[in-house]
Amino acid sequence: MGLAIAYELAGRGRAVTVLSRRRSEAAGFVAAGMLAPHAEGLGGPLLELGQRSLERIPGWVARIESDSGLGCGLRPSGIVVPFRSVAERDAYPTAPYGQPLDRRGLEREIPGIGADWPVGLLFAQDGQIDNRRRLMRALERACVGLGVAFQEGAEVLALRRDGAGELSGVELRTAEGEQQLLSCREAVLACGAWSAQLLPELPLFPVKGQMLSLQGPRQALERVVFGPGTYLVPREDGLLVVGATSEPQAGFREGLTPDGQRTLQSGIAALLPAASCWPPMERWWGFRPCTPDEGPLLGASSVTGLWLATGHHRNGVLLAAITAELLGSCLAEQGGAHTVPAGQASATGSGGEGLSPEERRRFIEAFRWDRFQQGPPGTQDSGERPQRSAQLPAPWSGAPA
Repeated sequence: MGLAIAYELAGRGRAVTVLSRRRSEAAGFVAAGMLAPHAEGLGGPLLELGQRSLERIPGWVARIESDSGLGCGLRPSGIVVPFRSVAERDAYPTAPYGQPLDRRGLEREIPGIGADWPVGLLFAQDGQIDNRRRLMRALERACVGLGVAFQEGAEVLALRRDGAGELSGVELRTAEGEQQLLSCREAVLACGAWSAQLLPELPLFPVKGQMLSLQGPRQALERVVFGPGTYLVPREDGLLVVGATSEPQAGFREGLTPDGQRTLQSGIAALLPAASCWPPMERWWGFRPCTPDEGPLLGASSVTGLWLATGHHRNGVLLAAITAELLGSCLAEQGGAHTVPAGQASATGSGGEGLSPEERRRFIEAFRWDRFQQGPPGTQDSGERPQRSAQLPAPWSGAPA
């Protein structure tokens, strides 16, 4: 998320510095890269936000690829959600957006799918991107090309405020252990699950997730499979990304656990039995930034000059494009001199129309950080959604004025 916003702001002519405590903590290096607003069964404003971001992603990726000279691994692969009964399938929140599949249809789309699944839904409009190996590297190179500065290994210790309570800078400790004060009047807090450590009033908590990857034959699986508790994301070279456990009780406890790995193996065996024999390549973990309604925290914070782009839970990669557009617009409106000249596309622009001022206002209102205190109308639907995937935290991004 931090890189996406840095890329957007730099494309709008801002001077940007990215402060990152540990690069490997960033969402893009941990998540599976599913682009799945429909397969996830989202609802309400979050579904709309995800749909609008999904529309933008092809153009956003094309611009990143052009600016970086690197491919991002975007694949409109479609996603299949299997179910144990027709009633369960038809009751799925986003069923109207999918193509119903019987057992024969499931076997056609997912050769070798487990025997426990008689029906499913195909969401052909959803897809995936190879975020860990390709998108993040391309974003880094594109940001450098636009003049973004990076301080890797720099931990933000505290926010500094002036006498009026407005942001005046951040205290940080460099990788060499030196404490510094970085002066700035504007910054974006994109620290994922750790954001509340800098702004304790944020309604944010970590949900740990463990993952692994297997090396399968090329083209053994074309569609993403989004099962209950486990998903399978096939890359073009046959690598299969498998996720993800959901461990809210773990807090920030790092490391793999035998129970977590057994859960993943059981999910593989149920969804695609043949993959149980494929050799494991890598195992890792991360922390999803979760809010009470699983929607992000976007827009202004309680500190004037500090903007929020956090709390994306399982949908950080999906929502990166539209979050960057929203935050870029917020900062442009706040500091008018930095707005993009007429006719010049923003970094996330897809070549078409951006969000209207009314659409931006609706999304920022729906995902304001204090919505749980005030309970404004138009926020997330309160019904439970299937717990079927994971997206994890992004780095801090500062935007000095």
